[in-house]
Amino acid sequence: MKTTDTPPAAPAAGPAPAAKSPAPPVEEKSSEGKVLNVFSHGVLIIWAILVVMPLLWAVMASFKTDDSILSTPWALPDKLHFENWSRAWSQAHMSDYFFNTIVVVGGSLVGTLLLGSMAAYVLARFDFPGNRFLYFLFIGGMSFPIILALVPLFFVMNNMSLLNTQHGLILVYIAYSLPFTVFFLTSFFRTLPTSVAEAAMLDGASHTRTFFQVMLPMAKPGLISVGIFNFLGQWNQYMLPTVLNTDPNQRVLSQGLVELANSQGYKGDWSGLFAGLVMAMLPVLGAYIVFQRQVVAGLTAGAVK
Repeated sequence: MKTTDTPPAAPAAGPAPAAKSPAPPVEEKSSEGKVLNVFSHGVLIIWAILVVMPLLWAVMASFKTDDSILSTPWALPDKLHFENWSRAWSQAHMSDYFFNTIVVVGGSLVGTLLLGSMAAYVLARFDFPGNRFLYFLFIGGMSFPIILALVPLFFVMNNMSLLNTQHGLILVYIAYSLPFTVFFLTSFFRTLPTSVAEAAMLDGASHTRTFFQVMLPMAKPGLISVGIFNFLGQWNQYMLPTVLNTDPNQRVLSQGLVELANSQGYKGDWSGLFAGLVMAMLPVLGAYIVFQRQVVAGLTAGAVK
């Protein structure tokens, strides 16, 4: 007796797929982003014009004659008058002011970075009684107006025979720049990994060797960033050297530019004045152009973990 094969049962129908929700409108978001992008770029372009145009005008005026500066201030120079630069460099003693500024700013920058990094490393890595008090004491130094300390600082420098000396001005610059340097580098040292320092200590390195050979090279982006900021502030400093450095032979660039503007009297050597201004401006621009990537890396270090 034959059995007939029954056909297989049809599979049960599964649940109906859920209806897809409508996609959010992409065009509105993209249009808002484009409007915001155009607005931000427009603001940046306007800001760049406001910053760059005075610099370009000063450079252009340094190669023109006095008559062309006053008659056609926005016109290009008919030819490059390099004698303006030589006159400002030699006759206006800009070479002496430039040398004094390099000595003072160079010495104070090295001392600020060395002392500031050591203090910041201790405050960031070691817990001891008074740690937070010292940290907030440095922060309080940032909010203290330097103009309030000029009179007592003058008498202190006079009693220590440091007035009208380059090393005295270097010490004042270091003390003036230390609060911001310690504040900046303390936050930077806290972002560095502690495992590297612990490994160096396990290998027998002392605290001094660990700091100078391990942690300080790791803090190079932060050192460059705070070094650029201190360089800008110390290079353009005018109030402190005016009060503490009255010797004409020890003047720095900021004092020299004011002296150059005042000594002209009715002669009006505008071309020489602009040449001296560009001389004082070029090192700052050059330092920022060379180290701009390191500055950005130091400012953004530790922001993304």
